[in-house]
Amino acid sequence: MTRTIRPVCPADANRICTIYNHYVATTTISFEEELVSAADMQQRVADVASANLPWLVMCEGDTLIGYAYATKWRARAAYRYSVESSIYLDPDYAGQGAGRALYEALLAKLSACGLHLVIGGIAQPNEASVRLHERLGFRKVAHFSEVGLKFGRWIDVGYWQLPLD
Repeated sequence: MTRTIRPVCPADANRICTIYNHYVATTTISFEEELVSAADMQQRVADVASANLPWLVMCEGDTLIGYAYATKWRARAAYRYSVESSIYLDPDYAGQGAGRALYEALLAKLSACGLHLVIGGIAQPNEASVRLHERLGFRKVAHFSEVGLKFGRWIDVGYWQLPLD
C-alpha cells in the first residue's frame, strides 16, 4: 500500500492520540504521565502552526501511521533558528523505513523555513531512536542523568543535534 506524507489536519487528532498515548501509557519515551485528549492534541497542533513550524503525518492508504513536528527550542529571540523535533510511529510500523522517510520530510521542511539547527531529545535507553537520528546525521552533544521520574525509576535524556545549513 502507498505511503503518503502530508500536513496535519484537525481530524487527525484522535489517531495521533492513539499513537502517542501508547507511548505515554507503556514507555518512558514520553515523560508525560497522563493520557492526552484529542482536544489537547488539537491545541498542540494549533500551537505548532502558530509558530509557523511544520507538523507532518504519514498515512498508509487511509490509516495515519505516524507523525513528526518541530517546536521552538527556547522562547528567547536569539534561539529563533533552533527547533526541537519529535517523531512518533504506530509501533506496528516501526523498523520498516517509515520513520526515516517521515523525519527526512520534516527536516526538508525545516530547512526550507530557514532554520539552522534541529535538536532531538531522546529518553534513554531508546536504541531505535538513537539509530534513526544518527543515520540522519544527528550527533550526540549532551547527556543528562536522572532528569525524569516515570514508572518509579529515574530516566536519563540525551540530546542530538543536526545543523541544517
